Amino acid sequence: MLSDQSGAVGRLYGVYDEEAGTEVRGRFIIDPDGIVQAFEVMTPPVGRNVKETLRQIQAFQYVREAGGKEVAPAGWRPGKKTLKPGPDLVANVWKEWKVQEAFEE
Repeated sequence: MLSDQSGAVGRLYGVYDEEAGTEVRGRFIIDPDGIVQAFEVMTPPVGRNVKETLRQIQAFQYVREAGGKEVAPAGWRPGKKTLKPGPDLVANVWKEWKVQEAFEE
């Protein structure tokens, strides 16, 4: 996380409001190769969820470490079930993973 008082980063990522002289709330997850893996832009009245951001970073790190041989389904947390990507998984995630798994402790 960083502060961007000059607005340079906000302009670069398209979240700087020139008229207001401020940035809208932007969150970008950038991997070690400099590739944007995820982003979220919200207007000022609603804040972001830091816990969810950390969960997503952990998921991206896990998938990277697995070399793409495992993927993290929605709501995945460390220690929870991952999925094996492939043609058989496409349109069949619901057979391998149930949404309630995202809410189990």
